[in-house]
Amino acid sequence: MGVNRNFQKELETIIEQNEKDGVVPSLLLHSCCAPCSSYCLEYLSRYFKITVLYYNPNLYPAEEYDRRVSEQRRLIAALPAENEISLVEMRGEPEEFYLAVKGLENIREGGERCFACFRLRLERAAEYAGKNGFDYFTTTLTISPLKNAAKLNEIGEEVAERFNVRHLPSDFKKKNGYKRSVELSKTYELYRQDYCGCVFSKREREQAEKERNSKN
Repeated sequence: MGVNRNFQKELETIIEQNEKDGVVPSLLLHSCCAPCSSYCLEYLSRYFKITVLYYNPNLYPAEEYDRRVSEQRRLIAALPAENEISLVEMRGEPEEFYLAVKGLENIREGGERCFACFRLRLERAAEYAGKNGFDYFTTTLTISPLKNAAKLNEIGEEVAERFNVRHLPSDFKKKNGYKRSVELSKTYELYRQDYCGCVFSKREREQAEKERNSKN
């Protein structure tokens, strides 16, 4: 996949065509957390009927999962939307994540371990979307400046082909999407976590914090 593709422009082209056709397609939107989904939902709900899929077996510890999914529910209930937004919670087992990243545990965040985690979650999303007749599926993960949007779109397109569903291209950080998600998080007083979610990212963050403190 060419890294120079403009995924936001591709998304806008699809939206424009659907509007010309007078249709409001169904979208399965995999969400990693409420803050990341906030702008995505505000933006996409003008053009799609959205079902948020909450499937994140990477989250550690269990209390963190519970807190994040609770915030996701709260945001969906509070956020004004032109078209319907609903939630499906698919509570995967942590073992699914550990099996997916086996052998990659010591790779730093942003590398192959993260790619394996992306694939696990996008595979489940594509499978669910295909089985349940959604027009499109995509993920909120591309809103993060720390996530590789080209890789996420590449994986999304691969699994879409396998499960016979259309992948909606995205790079939600574009057009000030990430900035808007921060604003919405403040508006709705959303819990914003300080690590991506898995035990390995948590350890990395804690180690970085220790090193900063030791220098002060």
